[in-house]
Amino acid sequence: MTGQSLILASASPRRAELLRQIGIEFEVLSADIDESVRRGEPPEGYVQRMAQQKSAAVAVPGVITLAADTVVVKSGRILGKPADQDDAVAMLRLLADGWHEVMTCVAISDGRQIETALVITRVLFGSISEARAIDYWHTGEPADKAGGYGIQGIGSIFASKIEGSYSAVVGLPLAETERLLERFGIDTWRRRIDG
Repeated sequence: MTGQSLILASASPRRAELLRQIGIEFEVLSADIDESVRRGEPPEGYVQRMAQQKSAAVAVPGVITLAADTVVVKSGRILGKPADQDDAVAMLRLLADGWHEVMTCVAISDGRQIETALVITRVLFGSISEARAIDYWHTGEPADKAGGYGIQGIGSIFASKIEGSYSAVVGLPLAETERLLERFGIDTWRRRIDG
């Protein structure tokens, strides 16, 4: 990055790994905000509000902040992180044998303005028996994942088709993030070339 510092407003190791994958340097400062869904709030509105609030919560003058939020949506219902095994199994059984959407919003701010990009990816799951869903819970992977699965790990075995951005399902849409960083004056390519 040339002349600009970047803060990733997220404790997600997956988002950090995605940024490192594309050669972006950053510091982590996780945002502590209320993530409750407002009554009647649509999934798109919720995920955008969360990303914007996370970015604003760690804003530092003269520093670019990047935040993102991801939700899994089935039939208009937001599926968050499972509370326990029963919740995780119920989510996977709901997602089985059909399409669902993964909505990720990335928000970037310089303290004066904020820009966002919302990416919606469709994911098709095959059959998942209750026994298999329980087995998956016991791997430990789904406990901290929206929708109760991780597409970048063992959970990938459930997805038979993806329409859209794979990285957005993991937690950060890389193409859209790159474009937003460039709008805020971060020369990502010079950093990659100069090492």
